[in-house]
Amino acid sequence: MAAATKLSESRPQDWLQAVFAILTELDVRQVAIVPDAGHSRLIRLCEADPKKRVVTLTTEEEGVALLAGAWLGGEKGVLLIQSSGVGNCINMLSLMQTCQLPLLMLVTMRGDWGEFNPWQVPMGQGTEPALEAMGVIVRRADEPHLVAPAVLGAANLAFNTSRAVAVLIGQSVLGAKNFNELAKPR
Repeated sequence: MAAATKLSESRPQDWLQAVFAILTELDVRQVAIVPDAGHSRLIRLCEADPKKRVVTLTTEEEGVALLAGAWLGGEKGVLLIQSSGVGNCINMLSLMQTCQLPLLMLVTMRGDWGEFNPWQVPMGQGTEPALEAMGVIVRRADEPHLVAPAVLGAANLAFNTSRAVAVLIGQSVLGAKNFNELAKPR
């Protein structure tokens, strides 16, 4: 598998490019998003690929339904969201569990390593247990070099066994925001 070879050769700062290569190699064509700074580069790569359809959602749970429909129509997809949006998906995740449909979720984390915003902490801490309670298999990647292998494994698990699988990409990979950065004039 070419993606596995690329993973061992990729540098930590290339994890987003490696994830994009995995999605491309696995023929993931539907990309459901709620815009998020942590996914911004991956979103731009997907938007530039004429074989991928990027759908901006109003709310995260729409992505679960969209990707169920994509799978039933013969296409693979991925849901790119932030941990604060996981709570919006909880009820809809029962669709994937009950109908035995695959779901690949890449979740950028807030409310953990270096978080500046206290409002992000409760859902950030509740993301993994909430997903697991809904039958989603959860993998964490808290170092850049672990992201692409986690995505490859999660994608294969989801698409080969018709399971919902989420990769939680830690804030330590993305970098923590702070109030000073947000206060800078643009």
